[in-house]
Amino acid sequence: MASGNIAKNFLLFLLGFLAIGAWFGGLVLIIKPDGSLFQMDPAILQGSFSDFFIPGVILLLVFGLFPTLTIVGLIRKPDIKWLNYLNLIHDYHFAWTFTVYIGIAMIIWINIQTLILNEVHFIHTIYSSLGILIICIALIPSVRLQYKK
Repeated sequence: MASGNIAKNFLLFLLGFLAIGAWFGGLVLIIKPDGSLFQMDPAILQGSFSDFFIPGVILLLVFGLFPTLTIVGLIRKPDIKWLNYLNLIHDYHFAWTFTVYIGIAMIIWINIQTLILNEVHFIHTIYSSLGILIICIALIPSVRLQYKK
């Protein structure tokens, strides 16, 4: 079980890394939706959005708030009935399933970014890899066992 705890702690670290970056990035894009604080020109959005406000909100909620709540769920394992309705894998605690959702969402988010930008930057590779790694760590049997109902 020690290896399961190491893997679980690494998973919590990865989710925390994602959440901290998304809280920061999302808030910056919401506060300054013209992208100037990140030296990004809204023209790179190529007609998908007029500025970075909506991407900032998505970043903050989906990759900041959602992983933060998931971390709490993975640690405390609360029984929150309404969250179980969103859990498509009923044999596992909703926080474990949400971890998989976050990894999938990260991969989709980065793919959409590269489609909008029509190019791939090194940071896209990092965050796509992060999404894949989150899913892989969540699927380790010793981690899954800790969240099996």
